[in-house]
Amino acid sequence: MANLEFVREFAVPPKEIFVFFVPQRMALWYGAEMNSCFEVQGGASDFAVGQKVRITGRLGNREVTLTVVITAYEWERLFEWQFQDSYGVRGKQRWEFQQTGSTTRLTMRDQYEMPGRTGKIVDWLFTRYGVAARDRSWLERLQRLAERR
Repeated sequence: MANLEFVREFAVPPKEIFVFFVPQRMALWYGAEMNSCFEVQGGASDFAVGQKVRITGRLGNREVTLTVVITAYEWERLFEWQFQDSYGVRGKQRWEFQQTGSTTRLTMRDQYEMPGRTGKIVDWLFTRYGVAARDRSWLERLQRLAERR
């Protein structure tokens, strides 16, 4: 299982970042490279613990589908979901917000496991580096949006 962790300092309070952790804005930074679409169970406008969300998009010429279940949600403090994609990759992503004066420290944890022995080898050799680069780019995009740069 891969365990990745990224910490990023934002020059704004948590509320300026957390407004991008709602279904209608999350696609602006999360999965933007695949033009993602978030379908929330019951058409809800906000996330809630226990809720299912389906994220779809295209990566190159492949359709990607990710099903997530919200496992923790505390406004301006914590957001977490467990996921499984259409290729059998399972895991958990967690974002924790900590205000430090007028800035915010955002910690993102990305844990996942690729199916099968070959998947584990491919992950160890290649995938985790791509996932790390992708996660960093997502956080960078989120920071640009939150800080309005």
